[in-house]
Amino acid sequence: MNDDRAILYNLPPVYNRVEKHGAFPDISHDETARFNFLTGLNRHLNRIVEPGVKAIFEKRVRPRFEAQTGRLFTTADEIQEMMMQDSQYQVGSALRRSTIEMIQQATRSVVLRQIDELAEKARYYNNQRPETLKLNPAVEIPCYLSVIDQGCMPGSYYTEYGNDDVTNAANYDAGQFLITDGRLGKLSDGIGRGLVQWLRLNYPTFSPKQILDIGCGSGYQTLPVAMGYPDADIIGVDVSAPMLRYGHARMVALGVDKVTFWQANAEQLPFVDNSFDLVFTTRFLHEIPANSVEAIIQEIYRILKPNGLMLHIDQAGNAEAIPLFDQFVHNWRALTNNELFSLDIPQRNIVKWLHSGGFAERDRLQFGIEVINDFAGKSTPIEAGAERVAPLIQHVFGGWK
Repeated sequence: MNDDRAILYNLPPVYNRVEKHGAFPDISHDETARFNFLTGLNRHLNRIVEPGVKAIFEKRVRPRFEAQTGRLFTTADEIQEMMMQDSQYQVGSALRRSTIEMIQQATRSVVLRQIDELAEKARYYNNQRPETLKLNPAVEIPCYLSVIDQGCMPGSYYTEYGNDDVTNAANYDAGQFLITDGRLGKLSDGIGRGLVQWLRLNYPTFSPKQILDIGCGSGYQTLPVAMGYPDADIIGVDVSAPMLRYGHARMVALGVDKVTFWQANAEQLPFVDNSFDLVFTTRFLHEIPANSVEAIIQEIYRILKPNGLMLHIDQAGNAEAIPLFDQFVHNWRALTNNELFSLDIPQRNIVKWLHSGGFAERDRLQFGIEVINDFAGKSTPIEAGAERVAPLIQHVFGGWK
């Protein structure tokens, strides 16, 4: 089945088509088959089971609650309490959590059997450009990252198992395709590509020369921005040394220039005032507590040049505008994914954050970008009765200084 037809019938691409750079783990035939099964299972959960939870709510749970209490739901917690009493929801919820844990087990077994070889691969590439990898062992891991295994990955992003270790970063890289069921493209960099596309379309004269990616991890979205603005110097910062080692090796292996990976805490950035034209984050803020988000936005305002741009690609706040059921679904995903700091996302106030940092309301931006998925084909006539899968949209907010 070709790519267009697979998308048309709601099938994920196969793992064989993931672009494997030089630092990538070696994956056997059987491991690939296991990855394909888990990717398909995750797609089924996202496209079939989750909409089914909505049907359960509409047809059984809400009518039952209203009959018992004589009123409507008033909080997402009330919905969760009632949903947890429904056997079909219990099965769907257990399946979602089990799938996440199976994905972690599958990718972890791949990287643990080659832990020394992965470190050697990263060392090989990193030694080719040592000047663009700036690690600082004095940087402490914030407690909000160390108290929880984000995304159910044992040891989260920061744990090191030996010298030059990249285990958890390689684990994350191998698993991105499974977790996103192939929606981010061959290098899982479709969000960064989409950001560049949006900026070029809406601000064609904006030509940043100094760019900062905060919480860059392994540089998935840093590299497409670097390629989109080839005249710019880009710095990616993160507190995790394994992520930076792997991301830097990945960059060298892919032949991308002008990116420096720098170990630093986003609340205390080692840059002088008015340094950057563009500062962005991708799926970063929902993993940290609200008080730290405010501190980071204040820090960004300090290092942005006048007329510089700050953008955050992440989930939205504003509980008043989000239906209660959608708030419940958000909390359901957060709990099953071990992303506990995102539980208060619906209550987070984006406007308040921006104002606290120094950004003016008139300069605020809020929009959506389309993820560019290079697995997708270009054109296949849609058959009668079939429905093409909608593009993945990411929420973005920020402002001009």
